[in-house]
Amino acid sequence: MAAKKITGILTPNMVPLDDRGRIHEAELRRIVDWLIGKGISGLYPNGSTGEFTRFTFEERKQIVRVVTEQTAGRACVLAGAAEANVALTLEAAAYYHSLGADAVAIVAPFYYKLSQDGVYAYFAEIARESPIDLTLYNIPQFSNPIGLDIIRRLAAEHPRIVGIKDSSRDLPFFLNMMHEIAPLRPDFVFLLGCEEMILPALLMGADGGTLATSGVVPEVVMKLYHLARAGRIDEARAIQYKLLDLIKMLIFGADFPEAVRQAVGLRGFSMGVGRQPLSASQKFSLEEVKCTIQCTLSEFGFVDEPPGGCPPAPPDGDGHAPCDRQTVERIVEDVLRGLKT
Repeated sequence: MAAKKITGILTPNMVPLDDRGRIHEAELRRIVDWLIGKGISGLYPNGSTGEFTRFTFEERKQIVRVVTEQTAGRACVLAGAAEANVALTLEAAAYYHSLGADAVAIVAPFYYKLSQDGVYAYFAEIARESPIDLTLYNIPQFSNPIGLDIIRRLAAEHPRIVGIKDSSRDLPFFLNMMHEIAPLRPDFVFLLGCEEMILPALLMGADGGTLATSGVVPEVVMKLYHLARAGRIDEARAIQYKLLDLIKMLIFGADFPEAVRQAVGLRGFSMGVGRQPLSASQKFSLEEVKCTIQCTLSEFGFVDEPPGGCPPAPPDGDGHAPCDRQTVERIVEDVLRGLKT
């Protein structure tokens, strides 16, 4: 069985676009360097946050090539290979293997509803033919679910399958999966795909996560991870709750992942305009996003507070307060001047 090598926090990185809507390679390389410099454990190109469905097959290969080249062994690369059929998935897996990726993440078949036996057959064929280790990717919101019985069977029968990334947002499922699979496969890697549950998952034995917020505030997310590993639970808990404010803005505050694209831009990168057009009713205000990012960074000591400080939580206790125009203007100035690192 393969040695466990995919641990920690992996960033499902956004892909910057130039003014013609093409992949901005130079800016993508700069993002990779920045994330590694901030201590991120690995990169996860072609994830959901990376909008893999909005790129062509050749573009997806280009994205992984750029990320693996720029990473150059300094961090783990788990390459998304969520293609629509076995042949393309294996072609992607072989290419990503030739680039030096550590493993590929394979989503369950999507669009057509399959039985669990059909899901098993899909992964089993890929596992038999793949030249590279692979992780299952369970995201039932967008694809066929991978049931616990199927995960157990795949883990037991196919050593090429080395782990799972679970984005079901179902913590009991995740814990039961670890409880049942770990005794069968001590090398099996358990990664969580949702910020809201990362601390409890880490405390219960998860190996790490692939988290959208790590592409925006990598310092904060890595601090949570290291505090959890060190057993400093009270400090880690404070960050976990703070991330709830941020994830509310980035994932649920607008059509995902457009807010993530805008937020990465606030860290000093030219992200361009996303490929999914937004109607007038879909367009969202960035003021609260800007405020949340700046105040999250300042609360944990990574940057200074905006002049005048961060707004307090409102009296109804929801943990989030909107910024007034003056505060927003100060934050924008601060972002442009101080966060371009």
